[in-house]
Amino acid sequence: MAEYQMTLMDRQRIARDTMAFWFETNGARYEFRAGQHADFVFGTESDNTRTFSLANSPLDKEPIMIAMRMRKTTFKSALKAAALGTTFIVSRPRGSFTLHRDITRPAVFLAGGIGISPIRSILQSATQERLSHKMYLFYSNREADDAAFIEELQGMAAQNPNFTLVPTITSHKALAWPYEKGHINREMLTRHLFLLNGPIYYIAGPSGMVTAMTDLLNSLGVSQDDVRTEEFGDYKLQQRSTQGDPTTGDSRSD
Repeated sequence: MAEYQMTLMDRQRIARDTMAFWFETNGARYEFRAGQHADFVFGTESDNTRTFSLANSPLDKEPIMIAMRMRKTTFKSALKAAALGTTFIVSRPRGSFTLHRDITRPAVFLAGGIGISPIRSILQSATQERLSHKMYLFYSNREADDAAFIEELQGMAAQNPNFTLVPTITSHKALAWPYEKGHINREMLTRHLFLLNGPIYYIAGPSGMVTAMTDLLNSLGVSQDDVRTEEFGDYKLQQRSTQGDPTTGDSRSD
């Protein structure tokens, strides 16, 4: 397996308990498709390996960006404390959670929390390339402060006439939130989508959210062949292509 040495160049808080990290490729060509992921190795121990979605567009070339909820794990604590300039070993990219090619079929993204990472990559790349796909993002968080990249996504929606942003929060505390409230459900989808059958659906988020959204689409009669999923947490990553071929990847803790 090809491996690349990358250098930690920056990190920033991008939402509550959420950080982004940027890595220089040190002159190497690191080519990937929007929505793919890779293994990041910190140090020499095998238990210091984690798999993260690549959150930037492939057209950006570098730096490479990943984002994560900052739970109190050994790996994430070490990553947060690592000195800028620290070297990481990064695997070649992999994964089939990528935008379909048929521009006549809309792409509907259902994202929960940090599941926005691979979807950000896809949306940014599609906007940069001026692709003709109609794209809808239903982006669910508990509260507004949890929504990573929200301002950037708002700007993207203003720039790209083919992209519709539908943020929602599930907490009952919010008063001034100008978008949707509550969990993504049939009524919410119906308000924003012309047809429920016809799009390709992309679901990314915690395993419970992915299961709930998969069950919802199944209840609406959406074919499993039209659903791709990617779970985030301490789990085995499972993806489904538009042909319905599942691919099992590595443990994730994004």
